[in-house]
Amino acid sequence: MTHKLLYFAAVFFTGLSMLSCAQNAQKQSKQPNVIFIMSDDHTTQAFGIYGSRLAGLNPTPTLDQIAKEGLIFDNCFVTNSICTPSRASIISGQYSQANGVLDLEGEVETNRQYLPMEMKKLGYQTALVGKWHLTHQPNFDYYNIFSQHHQQGSYFDPILTESGVPYKPFAELPGYEGKQYKGHSSDVITDITLEWLKNKRDKDKPFFLVHQFKAPHDDFEYAPRYKEYLEDTFIPEPASLYYNANNGSVATRGKNDSLIHDIGSSVSKRNTIRHMGMRLWSDNYIKHNNPDFDITQADHLEGNAYTSKTYQEYLKRYLRCVKGVDDNVARLVKYLKEEGLYDNTIIVYTGDQGFMLGEHDYIDKRWMYDESMRMPFFVRYPKSIKAGTRTDAIINNTDFAPTLIELAGGTAPEQMQGHSFKHILQTGEEPEGWQQSTYYRYWMHMAHAHANPAHFGIRTKEYKLIFYYGRYWVDTDDPNAEWNKKSWGNRFTMHTPVAWEFYDLKNDPQEMNNAYDNPKYKSVIANLKEQLKAKRLELNEEDGEKFPHIQKVIDAHWND
Repeated sequence: MTHKLLYFAAVFFTGLSMLSCAQNAQKQSKQPNVIFIMSDDHTTQAFGIYGSRLAGLNPTPTLDQIAKEGLIFDNCFVTNSICTPSRASIISGQYSQANGVLDLEGEVETNRQYLPMEMKKLGYQTALVGKWHLTHQPNFDYYNIFSQHHQQGSYFDPILTESGVPYKPFAELPGYEGKQYKGHSSDVITDITLEWLKNKRDKDKPFFLVHQFKAPHDDFEYAPRYKEYLEDTFIPEPASLYYNANNGSVATRGKNDSLIHDIGSSVSKRNTIRHMGMRLWSDNYIKHNNPDFDITQADHLEGNAYTSKTYQEYLKRYLRCVKGVDDNVARLVKYLKEEGLYDNTIIVYTGDQGFMLGEHDYIDKRWMYDESMRMPFFVRYPKSIKAGTRTDAIINNTDFAPTLIELAGGTAPEQMQGHSFKHILQTGEEPEGWQQSTYYRYWMHMAHAHANPAHFGIRTKEYKLIFYYGRYWVDTDDPNAEWNKKSWGNRFTMHTPVAWEFYDLKNDPQEMNNAYDNPKYKSVIANLKEQLKAKRLELNEEDGEKFPHIQKVIDAHWND
């Protein structure tokens, strides 16, 4: 009798265990895991799937394959092309003026990090690994984030702060408490992510994992194993590196090109303070990237020869960092496949903005030109997203959070200004009434020796209209104004010329001809101005109350 009782008890508890496992499996099947992967400054030109001049180099085979198994967005744009504001918009679902992060000094308080907060409410275990750059303690169940060099982290042997350690906002010196890891940052954060996936997460819960690379942010310090990658390859160069035609305006070039040596950091020697050659050939840069480099190969060159030499070195270092990102994403994919998680995990990949790779002889980001403004963005989830699809629907980085929340089974909170594009992901079609334009604003002005003038504008599928208002967001003419010149590293305290730029993107996709003064487009431009005014009103982006000195300039030049 005792044996029978033991037998039935074993059967009973085995049944309960199987039922529990089935319930957990059913829960997980209803709520997919989510991995949001973001690299720093990984621009669309540096992919195969976006068909740029660099596509033939096959820089991203792993990422291209993920993209081809899902849906690719051709018109994904950042709302403010600079690291901290972009990340703030992603975590909050809000534009810069709403979330208060206008520049690199901005912060997002823990209780305003709406995306992870909402995912927690939906039963997700949340994790963040890598670059953070939003100062306050992350509102994630687990985090391990870069802690030094103004939250950028080091490329080699980075220091990271892990949840559980007393957290200090970066501004509170001596700063974060952290642990130093050995190796290249792209490898290190992937090691940490894999360790969390394997040994630290609650496997009875779906996970929302945010994995953020430092690479390929400059200074493009690549892992030593990539030193030979592309070494003997000629990197295709953009024609506008040498001839910029009618791109720009008096706001970006000055009257009679009087400011071309000051505005916009360059590949060539055009910008006398900030050109990439100066940095590439510096002792510090050579030490970290190529200690065997012979500086005499470059320092005696002039004109196009110097520019080409600089460009080739610049792009090879950038693409070596990209290669490291792609290879580490392959490690994540391998784990997901081995654990049977690959097809029940929504995989999102993006960069925090675009990046100028020599187009118009510009480097860095900040501009509203497409190479800087366009973000790579694709999503793989075979259970509801058809493989091999792409769309030209316009989305921006404020839309990411509402979409991820809705994919997880929730509804975005009212304070989010972005819109969910779940319908586009699942059907490949734009829903009725979907946005036909996106708003952009770069708030900083002549900062960090990159010297980009402040501007805002609107982009549709066919056209782009930009207004350079040439003023700091703080009124520098006011002697009582608080303005952080030290952290911005400004070259000037001057205002820059005011001007409009207009581009017909269908006929001029490289933005080589500012056609603002062409009477052919008079009615188109008038309509875009009305759209821009309405968009600014809708998003509470107007300047009247907060920044009257800027609104005064807008009013004076709106009809120029």
